[in-house]
Amino acid sequence: MADIDEIIGNFAILDDWDDRYRYLIELGRELPPLAAAAHSDANKVQGCASQVWLDTTVRPNGAGGPVLTFAGDSDAHIVRGLIAILFAVYSGKSAREILNTDAVKLFEGMGLREHLTPQRSNGFRSMVERIRSDARAALAATSSLIDLVGRLAAQRARRY
Repeated sequence: MADIDEIIGNFAILDDWDDRYRYLIELGRELPPLAAAAHSDANKVQGCASQVWLDTTVRPNGAGGPVLTFAGDSDAHIVRGLIAILFAVYSGKSAREILNTDAVKLFEGMGLREHLTPQRSNGFRSMVERIRSDARAALAATSSLIDLVGRLAAQRARRY
């Protein structure tokens, strides 16, 4: 799958918006299939006109904080392409990096906002907010775990 710099470069090369739409659809076709079990209500993104599912995996990364990877799907070809762009921006990044990256600004910089329907633009924002919410939750869970370990270590030290 292409990284975000490659995607931005390809968008810049394509002058015609029909070509850009075709490229966006092609990006969506490159998404790995989402497991049937992941097409669940829990993974469904609210606020999208199309059906969109995002499945988030969180893995610890020591002091770097949790790292999130994503899998996703949609029933709309262009939306699958938007998902691919989001994954190029966010997947495999730490929760802190995700929260410090403005995908909406990038989306607007690529000219996508003015060439998509308002519903698709709103859906894109909903997907971004879902990813950011998952990043915040992963950071909160990590903080809670660190607090718990600290309390357990303090209790253990008092016993000895």
